[in-house]
Amino acid sequence: MKISIKATKIVLDGSTKDFVEKKIAGLEKYLRVSRSSDPRFSNNHLKAAVEIEKTTLHHKKGPFFRAECQIALPGQILRTEAKAEDVRKAVIEVQKEMKDGLKEYKNKIKEKRERGGRKRGMRTSPAA
Repeated sequence: MKISIKATKIVLDGSTKDFVEKKIAGLEKYLRVSRSSDPRFSNNHLKAAVEIEKTTLHHKKGPFFRAECQIALPGQILRTEAKAEDVRKAVIEVQKEMKDGLKEYKNKIKEKRERGGRKRGMRTSPAA
């Protein structure tokens, strides 16, 4: 999975950047079942965009760090956002929400495959 990290109104140090990459890269395991049956789930096609932002520059208390993650999947884009008092807490919250979304997406694909849904581009010949 390719991960791009954007920081707005904040300077990310190396440890925070590594933390974000580790948490978001861990989400890839929730798509392993689908990847084996669909080449669009290869590592080259999965892209995650993460934005870390400090929403205010003058407040001392409150949830003023925002984390947002978007993962482009075949046929859908999943997006989650969270605010917290700490950057790491916001990233963990985004990871949890994204994990739930990926599980739901994976289940939809799995159910469709088990139902025997027609694949795109496949045509059936009329019975003779």
